[in-house]
Amino acid sequence: MQLNHFICTCSIALLLLSPATRADNLKLEIEIPRLEVAEYHKPYVAVWLEDESRKARQIALWYDLNMRDNEGQQWLKDLRQWWRRGGRQLQLPYDGVTSATRGPGQHSITIPLNHGELVDLSSGAYRLRIEASREVGGRELIELPLNLPLSENRFPLSARGESELGRIVLTLNATH
Repeated sequence: MQLNHFICTCSIALLLLSPATRADNLKLEIEIPRLEVAEYHKPYVAVWLEDESRKARQIALWYDLNMRDNEGQQWLKDLRQWWRRGGRQLQLPYDGVTSATRGPGQHSITIPLNHGELVDLSSGAYRLRIEASREVGGRELIELPLNLPLSENRFPLSARGESELGRIVLTLNATH
């Protein structure tokens, strides 16, 4: 009986450590702080993954989709780093990435790693970048360093903004 328990325990441990263990997705939590200002506008937010050569893989873009004649798009260039890293080349709205602005509070994004631009990522160093810009407000950029394979990271990864962004947390959702 003890031998069976030992074999079972070892089998489970090997399964957890085996190459078959994979991450289905990452979960990114973005806090947009409540600001006490005379004129508040929800921030535009862009999220992308950038490799060492600065090639960007788009993850999320929150902007005002409901403005007449797509006027909300004209302010996207205020997300300066995102704009330079591929934003200006996107045909908007970009399917699976674009959505409406978000107000103050905690917001989550699930980043599936098994489809889209993220499937063919090679091993190496990356930066997950989150940029926010607000009309009659400020601009802020936060980076989380990330390595592939994901097993090289100590999750959760986190950072805190100083003005337009609050706490940013990246966690790994692994399955076996």
